[in-house]
Amino acid sequence: MTDAYDSRPGTLEHIARVAELMDDFAALLRARAQRHDASKLSDPERSVFDEYTPKLKDSTYGSDEYKGYLAGMGEGLTSHYAHNRHHPEHFENGVDDMGLVDIIEMLMDWKAATERHDNGDLERSIRLNTDRFSLTPQLARILANTAAESGWSK
Repeated sequence: MTDAYDSRPGTLEHIARVAELMDDFAALLRARAQRHDASKLSDPERSVFDEYTPKLKDSTYGSDEYKGYLAGMGEGLTSHYAHNRHHPEHFENGVDDMGLVDIIEMLMDWKAATERHDNGDLERSIRLNTDRFSLTPQLARILANTAAESGWSK
């Protein structure tokens, strides 16, 4: 007769390793949170955002007026996208070139942006951005599920 296999030691090792990897990933998120949008604090971005943030706040996300303001932001917005990888515009292939940390920061950015508008709506933003950035249905659903799990859905 052989000793019965006990899976508990291996399972405990696995649990500890997954926890270690998740802690490492959380550290990446914390580092990204600490430097989020820091490029807006100096020119060429600051002066453009000083002018356009109040205009954007009073516009409806995705409207022609909103799109016109983005176009008017010119070099400041171009610089912002170049320095901040949580924007699909940062990458040649948009969202397809982003990593999971980028995607998480992008969703948090969308959520925070909706809170700056009287008519902000994360679900609507996800729908509009699905078209704007050619998100796959699967990714759009994951973003919507994450918003719901976070308690951000209506």
